[in-house]
Formats: sequence, C-alpha cells, structure tokens
Amino acid sequence: MLPDGAATFHAHPGILVDDHGHPHDLARLIEEVLVRVEVPVPEDVRRWLQRDFFPFHLQRYSKSRRKAPIYWPLSTTSGSYTLWVYYPSLTSQTLYTAINDFVEPKLKQVGADVTALRNKGSARSRDDEKQFEALQAFELELIELRDTLLKLAPTYKPNHDDGVQISAAPLWPLFRHKPWQKVLKDTWAKLEKGDYDWAHLAMNYWPERVREKCKTDKSLAIAHGLEDLYIEPEVAPKKTRGRKKTGGDE
Repeated sequence: MLPDGAATFHAHPGILVDDHGHPHDLARLIEEVLVRVEVPVPEDVRRWLQRDFFPFHLQRYSKSRRKAPIYWPLSTTSGSYTLWVYYPSLTSQTLYTAINDFVEPKLKQVGADVTALRNKGSARSRDDEKQFEALQAFELELIELRDTLLKLAPTYKPNHDDGVQISAAPLWPLFRHKPWQKVLKDTWAKLEKGDYDWAHLAMNYWPERVREKCKTDKSLAIAHGLEDLYIEPEVAPKKTRGRKKTGGDE
C-alpha cells in the first residue's frame, strides 16, 4: 500500500483499459505500482491480467452464493480489447465515458491503420497482408462493442443499493468469463420476469409493472418511495353470531 497521505497514484474516470500505449493502460499501471512499492515486476503482467486475474478476483469476492466482483472486464468478442470498469465509481454516465473516451478513439486509430494498409494496395507485403486482415477483424469487433454499449447506455442507470450482481446483469453480453456471464444472464432473466422488482433497476426498465405491484405490496412501495400508491385492503367486518336460545316459553 502507498503511505498514508500520499497523492493519488493515477487519476482515472472509473475505467482502465488493456491497451498498450494508452494513458490508462492497466497493465502498465500495475507495473508502475509494483516498482513504486519496490516489488519485483513479473514479465507477464498483461497475460496474467487477460487470462488469470478475473477468475482469481471473482473467487476472492465470492462468499457462499453471493458473488460481488468490483472490477468488471467488458470486452470485445475475442477479448482482444478490454475495458476494466471499477464498480464503486459506476454511474449512469460510465458507458458513455467508455464509448467517448476509449472505444471511439481506439476505433479512429485502428480505422486509420486499416486505411493506410488498404491504400498500399498491391504493394502490401505478406506481413502487411496479415496485419491488414487482423486489423480489419479487430475493427469489426470494436464496432460491435461500441454498438452494444450505445444500445445499453441510454437506459442503464445503476444504483449501488441493488448490489453488484443486479447492477451488472444488463451488461452480461460484454463479459467473456463464461460462469460469471451465465450468472448475470440468469439474473437478467429473473429481472425481466419480475423476481427482483424491489431493485431500482427493475423500476428503471419496467416502471409500469413495478408501480402496479406497489399498489398491493406495501414493502415494495416503501422500497421505491411510492407509499402513496399503496392501497390498504378493506377490512371485512367481523360476523357476529347471536346467542343460541337455551329455553323459552312453549
């Protein structure tokens, strides 16, 4: 750990990236931290980050049936480009930041490289041709990532009171770790079904359904601050039974 009172090591917008040469490149920052605290720097930090870190992190941040990783890897299909989102800093603007400050600039850079190689035409060497094909595939993956983020961003309004699993559920297509992706996909299905209508995200995506439930579920109405919607059920009057006569004039 850095000494108490030390300046912030690296200011960031709640997102780091696995991208060599980027100012917010996570692998480089890990190496710099290790140097700062005088710990030997392994040769394979980036490889460890890409393959081993998230399974390790997920295991460390899981207890019983609760899984709550705070570092989220949102990746292209092949994992060739990964944004690392820091859950405690997550807001409704995080996905827009990912698009505008990370994915779009990377697309512009890759697009320029693709254009330069395309313009070489028949002058491209064998190595150029391989790089050209790889960059074209990478560009398509980045476009897919950007388009998915653009689709999710307008309606994504996370609330930390919902917890990690529910907050991450709408983003399940962007996680490549299969067990965690399955957990989130199942959670999203339950959200759609109405099993977690107490969650703020449920109100965000299905407000009419949740508000309707609030009319008959007081605890749900309280959870969403909508007690005025709750309608107390009418109390049926108790039936009174007259005394049974035990005798009388005949």
